[in-house]
Order: sequence, then structure tokens, then C-alpha cells
Amino acid sequence: MTATTKSDAPRPSTTPPAPDEEQSSQFQKYVRDIMGGSAVLSVLAVVIALVVGAVLIAVTDPGVQAASAYFFGRPSDTLTAIWSAISGAYAALFQGAVYNFGAADFLSGIKPLTDTLTDSTSLIAAGLGIALSFRIGLFNIGGQGQILAAAACAGWVGFTVHAPFPLLLILALLAGLFGGAIWAGIVGFLKAQTGANEVIVTIMLNFVAFYLVSYLLKVPVLQAPGSTNPQTPPMLPGAIFPPLLGPNYLVTVGFLFVVGATVFLWWLLNRSSLGFQFRAIGDNPRAARTAGINVNRLYVYGMLISGALVGLAGANQVQGVITTGFSSGIDSGIGFSAITVALLGRSKPWGVFGAGILFGAFQAGGYTMQAAQNVPVDIVLVVQSVIVLFLAAPPLVRKIFHLPTPGSTPKPKQKKSAPESAPKAEIVQKEGAAQ
Repeated sequence: MTATTKSDAPRPSTTPPAPDEEQSSQFQKYVRDIMGGSAVLSVLAVVIALVVGAVLIAVTDPGVQAASAYFFGRPSDTLTAIWSAISGAYAALFQGAVYNFGAADFLSGIKPLTDTLTDSTSLIAAGLGIALSFRIGLFNIGGQGQILAAAACAGWVGFTVHAPFPLLLILALLAGLFGGAIWAGIVGFLKAQTGANEVIVTIMLNFVAFYLVSYLLKVPVLQAPGSTNPQTPPMLPGAIFPPLLGPNYLVTVGFLFVVGATVFLWWLLNRSSLGFQFRAIGDNPRAARTAGINVNRLYVYGMLISGALVGLAGANQVQGVITTGFSSGIDSGIGFSAITVALLGRSKPWGVFGAGILFGAFQAGGYTMQAAQNVPVDIVLVVQSVIVLFLAAPPLVRKIFHLPTPGSTPKPKQKKSAPESAPKAEIVQKEGAAQ
């Protein structure tokens, strides 16, 4: 029996893959990363929410309920009623948010789109601020308090300072940015100096801002002279944002300020050294601290900028939306809706911009849907809530649609080996044992 050597053992193939196979593998990996990425997940979350909304519309529609009573006798009537209810509701939503096909001319038809831009202006601004705090690893849910602080500062300047346009407009806007920045900066300072939990601090500051503004509206600081109502006097004409497309449309130059804020935040996060440090501490604050980054100082800087962006929403509320005087409800729930916008936009500037437009469309078209089809506007709130639910559970969306996880590789197909093709080393080992 001849002795066996190591050269007799089978060797793994070292043949490099063909160029075509390598390119095909890279393309498959690229497709998997896209299909499992955050953008696709956000779109699918919206799709699921619209499906859930369609189910609720069908269930609550009186016509569907009446037709379902004799479903087994004439099922086509029930299906027709379901289709009529869902298509009518979403068509009304589209016409109230994008384009009204029943308008007399094109300029009248695009008015719903301008209403959407108006409703989305403050949502985008506040969402940008919340998104920045998310990128630095802080959960800022104090948008309500920051909007109230900004509205109080911008409003006070807007109805007390007598200056020509556009100087008064700029002064009121800067006052709003300052108010929001200071209110959020308190959170960053406490986080940096004491390690306080930003969630608790922002919640408490929401209450402080609400009751403080409510008090100021009852004293001569913000209250209109000679009035007993907790409301401010109207803004001076020089402080009001002028209309962007003419007096027939509600959208103002505040939307241009929001576009500029989106560009600024994109540049800050992706093209500046400060933005690189923000992203570094958001990914891993310990590693950033080890690399020599002053994490505590950047917490303060980040919250100041975040509050200023949210403050832009507060300034827009008193300079571009409600110019006849405001009360303590000036935030209109924008502070909490901005969290949803930031989550849907994956905390990326242009993603937040698109998410704000979408939620502005829901808000503008929801009332048209209610008026035209008698659909409860609360269903729009349900759709928004379902979007948040699925955004918070990406694995669930991937499971529903069988999407791959980004960065993963497909499992190779196992080839069945023939029974007679046993490894040579195993055969030699058995023969040696027999001897």
C-alpha cells in the first residue's frame, strides 16, 4: 500500500470568478441594498397605511354597510359599494391636495397644491429640527415647546417693533429662530453638563412653554391692549410673509425659507466638518469621544441648531399662517407631527422635505375628503399613525414583502453530490484503517 501525502487531499478551487459573474454578483448586491433600504421601507409603510385606510373607509361607509346586509344574495353590490367608497374618498383626497379637475381653469386647479405647500411649510421646518437631533443621537420631542417659544418671540417683535418692510420681517424671523434655539439649547446644556435624559427634559419644557405663554397672554406682555381674551394683537404689516404666488393663494415666502433650511441642513450634515462630527457622535458617542471630539459641546451646538430650525416653524405660524393674533394653541400639534415627519424621512434633509409634503397633502386633502365623501377626517390621522407603526418596525415590513436585509448576501444553492463521488482523502483513510 502506498503512503498517502498531503498532495493527495482535495484542494479548494482558487480559480477567480469570471468578470461577468463578478459584475452580476455586484449588481445583485446593489439591487438587494436598494430593495431593503430605508427609502423602499418608507414607501411601503405609506402603501400599507393607505390599504389600512381603505379598509376603514369601506367599513365605516353607510353604502357599504347597507349593501353588505344582502352580501350572499348579491355580492356584486357590496363590491361595487366598496370600490365606490374607497375610490371616491382617495379621489377627493387627491383633488383636495394636488389638483382639482373640476376647476374652471389651470390656475384654479392648482390651488389645492398651494394649500398643501402651505400646510407642509411648518411641518418641514419642525421636522428638519427634529431630524438633526436624531442624527446626533438625541431624541428631541420638545417641538411643541420650541414652537411656542419661537412664536412668542417672533410675535412680540412683530406687533411691538415699528420698522419698515422687510426689516421688521427679518427681525421677527430672527427673534423666532432665537427663541426656538434657546429653548432647545437648555436641553443640550443639561444633557452635556449633567447627563439629564433629553426625553424627560423636552417633555417638561413643553409644559413649561405652554403655561408660560398662556400666562403671558393674560398680561400686557403678549395680550392685546384693551382685550380680556388670551390673544395677541395682529401682526404689523411689515412683519407678515408676503404671498409667494399672489393674493389668491395661501402659500407665502415662508416656503422659500423652508427650502433654504433644507439645503442648509443637507450641506451641514454632508459637506461640513461640524456635520461630520454630528454624525460621528450620533453613530457612536464613545468612539467619537475617543477620537478627540468634544461630545458635550456638540450636544449644545446641535440642540441650538435643531431648536432654530423648529423655531422657523413657530415664526411661520405667526408670520405666514395666523397673522391676526395667536393664542396658546398656535403650535397646532405640529411639534408632535414633526416627529413622524422626521421618522418617515429617515432623518435625512430631503427625505424630511418629501415627508412633510406628504403629510401636508394628507392635512389639506383630509377636509376635502370629509366634505365631499362624508369620510371622517380622523381616518387621515389613523393613516399617519399606521405609517409610524410600520416605520418603527422595519423587520415587519421586510417580512410582509419578503425584502432582503441591506448588506446581506443570498444563500448559495446547495448542489446535491453523487453517492459515488466520495472525497479521496476519506477513501485513503478507510483503507489505512482496514490494514
